Amino acid sequence: METYIGKPVKRREDNRFLKGAGKYTDDIKLHGMTHSAFVRSPYAHAKILSVDTSAAQNAEGVVAIYTGSDDCGTFGVPCGWQVDFKDGETMREPMHPLLAKDKINHLGEAVAIVIAETLEQARDAAELVNVKYEALPAVTCPKKAMEPGAPKVHDQWEDNAAFDWCIGNDRAEVEAALTSAHHVTEMTYKNHRVAPNAIEPRSYIADYDVNADKWTLYTSTQNPHLVRLLLCAFALGIPEHKVRVVSYDVGGGFGSKIYHYTEEALLTWASKEIGRPIKWTSDRTEAFLTDAHGRDHIVHSKMGFDKDGKIVAHLTDEYCAMGAYLSTFAPAVPTYLHGTLFQGVYTTPLIHLNVVAPFTHTVAVDAYRGAGRPEATYLLERMISKAAKEMEIDPAELRYKNFIPPFNGTSEPGYQTQVALQYDSGNYHGVLKRGLEMLGYEDFRKEQAEARKNGKLLGVGLSTYIEGCGIAPSAVVGSLGARAGLYEVGHVRVQPTGKVSVFTGAHSHGQGHETVFAQFVADKLGIPMDDVDIVHGDTDQVAFGMGTYGSRSLAVGGSAIIKSVEKVLEKGAKIAAHKLEAAEEDLEYAEGKWTVKGTDKSISFGDVSLTAYVPHDYPEGVEPGLDFSSFYDPTNFTYPFGTHIAVVEVDSDTGKVTLKRFVACDDVGNVMNPMIVDGQIHGGVVQGVGQALLEEVVYDGEGQMVTGSYMDYAMPRADDFPMIETDRTTTPCPHNPLGVKGAGEAGAIGSTPAVVNAVVDALAHLGVTDIQMPVTPMRVWKAMQN
Repeated sequence: METYIGKPVKRREDNRFLKGAGKYTDDIKLHGMTHSAFVRSPYAHAKILSVDTSAAQNAEGVVAIYTGSDDCGTFGVPCGWQVDFKDGETMREPMHPLLAKDKINHLGEAVAIVIAETLEQARDAAELVNVKYEALPAVTCPKKAMEPGAPKVHDQWEDNAAFDWCIGNDRAEVEAALTSAHHVTEMTYKNHRVAPNAIEPRSYIADYDVNADKWTLYTSTQNPHLVRLLLCAFALGIPEHKVRVVSYDVGGGFGSKIYHYTEEALLTWASKEIGRPIKWTSDRTEAFLTDAHGRDHIVHSKMGFDKDGKIVAHLTDEYCAMGAYLSTFAPAVPTYLHGTLFQGVYTTPLIHLNVVAPFTHTVAVDAYRGAGRPEATYLLERMISKAAKEMEIDPAELRYKNFIPPFNGTSEPGYQTQVALQYDSGNYHGVLKRGLEMLGYEDFRKEQAEARKNGKLLGVGLSTYIEGCGIAPSAVVGSLGARAGLYEVGHVRVQPTGKVSVFTGAHSHGQGHETVFAQFVADKLGIPMDDVDIVHGDTDQVAFGMGTYGSRSLAVGGSAIIKSVEKVLEKGAKIAAHKLEAAEEDLEYAEGKWTVKGTDKSISFGDVSLTAYVPHDYPEGVEPGLDFSSFYDPTNFTYPFGTHIAVVEVDSDTGKVTLKRFVACDDVGNVMNPMIVDGQIHGGVVQGVGQALLEEVVYDGEGQMVTGSYMDYAMPRADDFPMIETDRTTTPCPHNPLGVKGAGEAGAIGSTPAVVNAVVDALAHLGVTDIQMPVTPMRVWKAMQN
């Protein structure tokens, strides 16, 4: 029997994607379906003086128009994570209305929805809605938002803070250690705002069935069950059993489609009002204006070292923007998904992070590929490389000096950090050693020295990262403010013919679940992959689930499926023992059949499956059927790690940075499909390099976005990259049955600091010690002139 785990099996879902036959929300056409367009604010901060819809109401094809003065104006979408102030004050949580009624808090906030027979009619009529505003001063910088006299986003509070928070050792103790340190490295920088830019923009269709009194919401979400929960229990107050949420194929998310957006709730509400289905699909400009963004931290950090280069203390203060409203997981991003990774891969004995999270007159900030961990890694890896230069120590050597020693998490305990987490297993020395071998580090340094003699600016940047993935356990995240559990559900239904349907609460929006999940289920059952079907994305088919984000699908969702597979095999053994007239303990299962040990007596998985549904000759007291569902709630996060190395060349005349080589040696635990893991790493690296060199959302002083199209927002292209060189070390996760850790975000975490470190390294002999992202030719050129 063929085995599949660990093999580069081609993605079965690509059969439909490559033929253009994927089923995306915007492809769906329902009988009687209407279309919608939004009237959005041209101001970042303004009073709404009046909304006149009379001309639009009379426009051709218009079915209905709603504003914040209608009943929908009383509803809002909730935040899913609560982080209270350090002094005990409850997190400030403004209502996030479906439509603004009196006041605008960010550019593009919706004022009215126009529903018409066609999309063109809806858009034409939307232009006829006359809204009068009184523009107000705006603040978009999180640090300036906390200055005295800053324009207030929400008038009911004395300032713009949503919460503040800290983690780690006592601040006074950390400050004292820095005061007595042999050397202190210090940096102030901005980890700038970026837009998610999924290929498929957000798209929703709400359909109300008057006869059944039920709603169906088709949505391009990463998280159908969570959207249903938030929509029903918190946004609209609809009984959950009356709502079906369907998410078929989704064209990328990168975190931005985890959240419950106002448009989902508004369309659901309005579909009952008009008694017809309503579609809305964001255009690209709306995506820039209304999709949750990532990052936007203002950072000041100090790291102290002893005379041998060992880190003695690390102190950081950050201002982390929340945007105008609290998005679903926003408060968790700069806190529990960020501060808890401040140990990195180093033995730093004293750590303190202080976070202030202000509201700003911008669209919300939430998780974006990596969610808090890229920000932590960028800080640590830039600080280490800057310190190495200042102390004249090779950056690889300084990392080796400070690495946490190897541990496997089984015979050796996990590593307890200063910032709450206990790492599962790791060998950080090994992964850096392999990365340097792949690059040929010593040879490169010789090449670099020769190149400088000829005026050629080459640089190499190292980054050794760790991330927390497989987000759970539920009890832990609940104690930290999560308002939902973070388990996963896996349901395995064996058909009478021995074919298998697997229902998972995880959601695939590019990851390849239909292939990878089928690989390990087929292997565990000893049946062909073609006999295994993977079902996801429909709340009426899948009992429950918590969706896909944080590289949790395989570690958490896969483990739930394995639990159900084990239940199938356990019950199958009872049936097989009865048929073979043997004791269960005398059976062994391999290659799709139960065999009496030491004999050739056996019965196949298919025969047992048929017996389970035709139970004429059947063990007494055993129920018919082979159908099991399991919840899996992990005991810990998983902790992938790795080394990323970038080699760049800087044009001395223009400042243009060219990425010459990129080496990624990652440890993501056991690997189910190396081709898919490599693809995940490649995609993440491109996204991380995009932030380092090209991408940035820029608001001007009045809150206008000046990068709201691809004419102004630079995305990486294929010809910006050399072939990415990948390899792996393998340190299995000790606490999940597959030994996996997660690979979806690693590339975006390790790559950004590697590239910036490489640029600074290329310019180091000119006295350059730091440079702000994105590292544009203009910034590089200015740095060289200074």
